Amino acid sequence: MVERLTIDHVGHRGDGVSLAPGEAIYVPYALGGETVEVDHVPGHHPDRRKLLAIDVSSPERIEPLCPHFGVCGGCALQHWAAEPYHAWKRGIVVETLAQAGIDCDVAPLVDAHGAGRRRVTLHGRFGTHNILKVGFAAANSHDVIPIHRCPILDPALDGALDAAWAIAEPLTSKMPVTKPLDIQATATTTGLDIDVRGSGPLPTPLITALSRVAEQHRLARLTRHGELVLQRVPPTVRMGRAEVTLPPGSFLQATVAGEETLAKLVAQRVGKAKEIADLFCGVGPFALRLAEKARITALDSDAGAIAALVKAARSPGLKPIKAEPRDLFRRPLVPQELRDFDAVVFDPPRQGAQAQALKLAASKVPVVVAVSCNVATFARDARLLIDGGYKIENVVPVDQFRHTPHVELVARFTR
Repeated sequence: MVERLTIDHVGHRGDGVSLAPGEAIYVPYALGGETVEVDHVPGHHPDRRKLLAIDVSSPERIEPLCPHFGVCGGCALQHWAAEPYHAWKRGIVVETLAQAGIDCDVAPLVDAHGAGRRRVTLHGRFGTHNILKVGFAAANSHDVIPIHRCPILDPALDGALDAAWAIAEPLTSKMPVTKPLDIQATATTTGLDIDVRGSGPLPTPLITALSRVAEQHRLARLTRHGELVLQRVPPTVRMGRAEVTLPPGSFLQATVAGEETLAKLVAQRVGKAKEIADLFCGVGPFALRLAEKARITALDSDAGAIAALVKAARSPGLKPIKAEPRDLFRRPLVPQELRDFDAVVFDPPRQGAQAQALKLAASKVPVVVAVSCNVATFARDARLLIDGGYKIENVVPVDQFRHTPHVELVARFTR
């Protein structure tokens, strides 16, 4: 049944929100102030609608930059002008902190999209009529939208889409695939690093076929579930003065500008600290830069990332980096272990660092710098630090996931 709704505002997930019927109704791709025609979405939550037409358009609406927008599920907000979009994204941080009872200065949003995303996960599967499709998942669907170009990707990922199609073809045509292949491509200074997941074990003929694809597309490395298929050159990235050889499928910040922005903000906030703990350190985007001026202890549960950091720490011009694998969710650093640090930096996954925040709150570390990709779990952990006696000085929101509701932030706490 077609309904006509007036959109009140854009919600935290990027959907237009209508409040007229007395309860919130969510309409993707709608903006505040618009009057729209919508329909129910079969099989979805009853408070969600599908946008059919815009009767009264917002003056803030702009033409999306990608022809796949609205069908591909990757971007949610290409239709919104930059200034109100930036204000909305900063507002997510302000409102979430206020709900947690945290009163602090929130800086203007820092745009860290830069040249675009340097990492992308593509999906490959057969569709109707046994036609191969390689691309992104459709909005609110498991279908795959085939693409050959994505305008939000870093030019360093040029060739990734062609390589993904070439990789998916032998895998999907010569063995049964009941779910999509996941093809993760990362741009490195030495070429594309691609890891394939979902294919199952590879017989020798398929390994040979994939090796040919890797050579033809001049990939730096091709792996399957982290297992090496072919490496032409080690895939490396620069982090400050250091060169890091990435473990297969390794986590990296989404954009080069994002990593550099976060690292700069962290360095400014640790100040003149000489002994720094970098918790949830990954391959060392903060540790390797901070080691130019301070001694670093770096911890992460990912043993492969720690091994890469140990190797990169041998780069000239760096102070000592002590890097060890440790599960900080199960074994957070306790106050006695924290007592010798001038500053602690922690950058956990989306679930936050509740266990570690509790131990930090009980410690006497003078400066704590938090980096987060989830403002809700950050607010929870920040509340623990504040209740333990820390003062939150400021929060800087960072946008490296342009056109999406995702926002990152950096915050400084002091005793």
